[in-house]
Amino acid sequence: MPSAFQFQCHFILIFLAASKGETRYLEVKDAGEDEPFLLLSEDLKRELSAGQIYRRSLRCIDMLSIEGQFTFTAEQPQLHCATFFIGEPEELITIDYNFVNIDCQGGDFLKVFDGWILKGEKFPSSLDHPLPTSQRYVDFCESGNIQRSVRSSQNVAMIFFRIHQPGNGFTVTVKKNANLFPCNVISQTPSGRFTMVIPHQHRNCSFSIIYPVVIKISDLILGHLNGLFLKKPSAGCAGVGDFVELLGGTGLDPSKMFPLADLCHSFHGSAQMKIGCDNTVLRMVSSGKHINRVTFEYHQLDLQETENRKENSIEEFCFPSI
Repeated sequence: MPSAFQFQCHFILIFLAASKGETRYLEVKDAGEDEPFLLLSEDLKRELSAGQIYRRSLRCIDMLSIEGQFTFTAEQPQLHCATFFIGEPEELITIDYNFVNIDCQGGDFLKVFDGWILKGEKFPSSLDHPLPTSQRYVDFCESGNIQRSVRSSQNVAMIFFRIHQPGNGFTVTVKKNANLFPCNVISQTPSGRFTMVIPHQHRNCSFSIIYPVVIKISDLILGHLNGLFLKKPSAGCAGVGDFVELLGGTGLDPSKMFPLADLCHSFHGSAQMKIGCDNTVLRMVSSGKHINRVTFEYHQLDLQETENRKENSIEEFCFPSI
């Protein structure tokens, strides 16, 4: 039975797959009349490549993985709405307010959050984000014209909004910017390959995959300084400032997940693990003294792999939601 986390993420994954053209079995009518190009047809691709701005209306609950201009107009009181934004791992997201017509004094609000929140859990976690949680919110009703543009710290962001009066709403433009050293990332797809590099920065970076997966680490460099490797610790990762950990759980926040494995020795080769959790996270902890790098690839566990667990499977650590 799907967990609550999987159920909440279901609509997100459908939007992501559709925007990537990976759910060809979806019918256009399922996308709604206001979005005839949800499946990114060849006509839309040509328009976008020619410099056209993609425009459409927003739903109360929505997901965007493409640049463009988006408008929400309330047809009735909408009290619990959110739009999730996601880019490629190496992209940051900028949200510009073009037009806002809401009643702040009457209880309306429009807030940008630097990251994602699902069921009270945050990504990136409070331990991994450069800003305290209170500063990750930008409230239009408080900032007004002072801050008309908000940029994310990673490849995901979201807006919360509440609008009481029909006819009121807002328009935003979404842009993507290059991120030379991606840190915290949510994967758009259930399979892929990624190299995470932390160059002399004291920070923690998490790569989140909202699927049960097989993950294979093919290259890990820790404590790399001027072409030399520091002496390896005698055992374990206790007291080591630079290491990689694998986490699994049923929510979004890495700090609330179960630790499955620690890696604190550099190696070139292959280390593979099956993780049957709703969410899998590879997290690198960096002291800032060295250049750390990890390369890994992953793919979704299929039904047969889930049923036929082997010695390196850690599915038993992932408990269903109650």
